Amino acid sequence: MSQDSAAVPDAARKLAARRRREIVAVLLFSGGPIFESSIPLSVFGIDRQDAGVPRYRLLVCAGEDAPLRTTGGLELSAPYGLEAISRAGTVVVPAWRSITQAPPPAALDALRRAHEEGARIVGLCTGAFVLAAAGLLDGRPATTHWMYAPTLAKRYPSVHVDPRELFVDDGDVLTSAGTAAGIDLCLHIVRTDHGADAANALARRLVVPPRRTASDMGHQRYLDRSLPEEIGADPLAEVVAWALEHLHEQFDVETLAARAYMSRRTFDRRFRSLTGSAPLQWLITQRVLQAQRLLETSDYSVDEVAGRCGFRSPVALRGHFRRQLGASPAAYRAAYRARRPQNGAAEPVLRPERAERADRPERERATLGAGAERFSAAAMAGHGLGSAEAGEAGKPQSDVYAARLPESPVGRGAVRPVLPGQRERPVG
Repeated sequence: MSQDSAAVPDAARKLAARRRREIVAVLLFSGGPIFESSIPLSVFGIDRQDAGVPRYRLLVCAGEDAPLRTTGGLELSAPYGLEAISRAGTVVVPAWRSITQAPPPAALDALRRAHEEGARIVGLCTGAFVLAAAGLLDGRPATTHWMYAPTLAKRYPSVHVDPRELFVDDGDVLTSAGTAAGIDLCLHIVRTDHGADAANALARRLVVPPRRTASDMGHQRYLDRSLPEEIGADPLAEVVAWALEHLHEQFDVETLAARAYMSRRTFDRRFRSLTGSAPLQWLITQRVLQAQRLLETSDYSVDEVAGRCGFRSPVALRGHFRRQLGASPAAYRAAYRARRPQNGAAEPVLRPERAERADRPERERATLGAGAERFSAAAMAGHGLGSAEAGEAGKPQSDVYAARLPESPVGRGAVRPVLPGQRERPVG
C-alpha cells in the first residue's frame, strides 16, 4: 500500500499557500514514549546537508498544556504550540500515550484543519489512534503496532487496518507499525520528497537499512507475549501468569474470569481496559505463539503441537495459526528450518509457497468461515471455548484480523519484489 512520489492519489488536497511540505511539525503529548517521539526529531530536525540530505525545518509543538512528561518522568518543553501547525506541510504524531484515552479536542481540530489545507499527516505506531480519532483514517488503509491493531479496528470500524505492513502510505495520510517501523516511514517520506539518494544517505547516517521489506523480518511476523507494563501491579497479573503457564491445558475465558473472582462481563471489561485487547483474542494469540515456538524448537507433529498448546484439534490450530502468522504450521516450520540450518549442514531450501502447495489439502480443510475476519463457532470451540463463546463467534469481530502475508507467485520467471506496504500491481 505504500506509494512512490509519482503514485500519490489525485484526490490529495492542494497544499495551502502558507504551508510548505519541508516544514515538519511534530506534535508531542504528555506521557508519550520518548523513543518514538525522538524518531521524527532526529530525521527532520538535524542538518545533514553535508551528507547530501536536503534540510527540513522542524517545529516541535505541544499538543496540550505543559508540562509534558515522557518516559522515565522526563519533562519536555516544546518551543511551539498548536498554532504553529498552521505553517507545516507535514504533521507527525508519534506514539500516543494510551489507546484507552481520548486525544485533546484542540489537537484533533488542528489536525483536521491541517489536513483540509493539504498538509501531509503522519501517525507513528499508536499515533494512528490520534489520526483515527480526528476522522482522518475513515475509509482509508492504515496500520499500527500489531498488538493494538485489533483495538484500532474495533474502535474505528471504517478504518481498513492492516497489521501486516511496516507502513501504509495513502497519499496525504501515512501510518506506521511498531517503533522501528517509524524510522522506515520517515525514510520513505524523505525518499518521496527528495529521491532514493537522499534517503540512502540518511539511512547511512542513522546506520539503518535504507528500505526494509517483510523478508527482512523473517517470512512471518513474530508475535510477542508482552503486555502493557501497567498490568504488572494489577490483580489480573496473577491470572495472566497462570494462563501463560497452563497453555497446554484446555481452558477458556470463563476459567480465567473465575480465577479472578469476576463475572465474565467484568473480566472482559477489565482485561480490555488494561491491555487494549479482548481476553479471548489474547488467549488465542498466546496459544499460537506457543505453537510457533514448538514448531521452531521441536519435532512434534502438527497434531501433537495442537494438543500441547491447548487446541482441541489440529484444524483449530491451523485456522488460528494462519490468521495470526499468514501460513500453515507446516509451511511455517519448513520456512523456518530453511533459514536456520542445523548441525552446520545446509538443509535444502523449501520455498514457503511450495510448502503451502504441499499443504493445500490441509489448508482447505482448515478454512474457517466465509471471511478472513470472522471466527466460526466450530473454530472457537476448537481451542477450548464454551458454548457461550462459540455462539458469539458467529458474529463479525474486528478484534480478529487476518495477518496474512501476500503469497509469492510460483512458477516460471523471476519474482518481482514487493516494497514494504506496497500492493502487488500487474506487470506489463
